[in-house]
Amino acid sequence: MKKVEAIIRPFKLEDVKIALVNAGIVGMTVSEVRGFGRQKGQVERYRGSEFTVEFLQKLKLEIVVDDDKVDTVVEAIQGAARTGEIGDGKIFVNTIDGVIRIRTGDRDSGAI
Repeated sequence: MKKVEAIIRPFKLEDVKIALVNAGIVGMTVSEVRGFGRQKGQVERYRGSEFTVEFLQKLKLEIVVDDDKVDTVVEAIQGAARTGEIGDGKIFVNTIDGVIRIRTGDRDSGAI
């Protein structure tokens, strides 16, 4: 099993969710996060004054899937989250040693 973590722009969440559902993915966790990469923040204007926002608002998606679905998930996220501009985000793929559903005790693929 793999955990796919994606950092995306907040306004792309609905597009990504639809792409994942269309790809047959039934669950994900979404967290609000802040960070910066090559963008190094952005300049905002408020009441005539400029200030730099160093940590930009992003969303972190976490999806655990069987190994054979990883490419499908990555392609769905990449296609739906891309704007072509710096700051579109990143996708990380990690190995998961085990999953246990608390309610039933189901393990691994049965718990996803």
